[in-house]
Amino acid sequence: MNSFMQKLKNSMYRFSYGRHGSDQFSRFLLFAGLGLFAVYFITGVRLLYTLSLVLLMYNCFRILSKNHTKRYQENQAYLFYKGKFDTKFALQKRMWNERKTHKFFKCSKCKTVVRVPKGRGKIEITCPKCHNNFIKKS
Repeated sequence: MNSFMQKLKNSMYRFSYGRHGSDQFSRFLLFAGLGLFAVYFITGVRLLYTLSLVLLMYNCFRILSKNHTKRYQENQAYLFYKGKFDTKFALQKRMWNERKTHKFFKCSKCKTVVRVPKGRGKIEITCPKCHNNFIKKS
């Protein structure tokens, strides 16, 4: 029995050698696929079932792939867009938490969000990024 287990273990090592494995994007695909399947289970919408299967199959393909360069590029693109989303979400959270003490304005030139204290009347705001001046009421 012990030699059978050893042979099975060795064959699994040989199969997985050189495979890409799991990364952040594959974990996202796994949870998105399982989440869509759970929503399908509750609602019964067949499109969600199909979409969840496609995501889970693509995740398996990525994990078992030997094309490391392509999978690395996909993961980097995912991390780039996830970073943009996280930054935007953090800004919205900060704006909500500081809504009673500060006002937030977008620079008309570079679209940078500038924070100013509330209750100062009309003030001239200088953008820290592009040094554009604009007047707003705080």
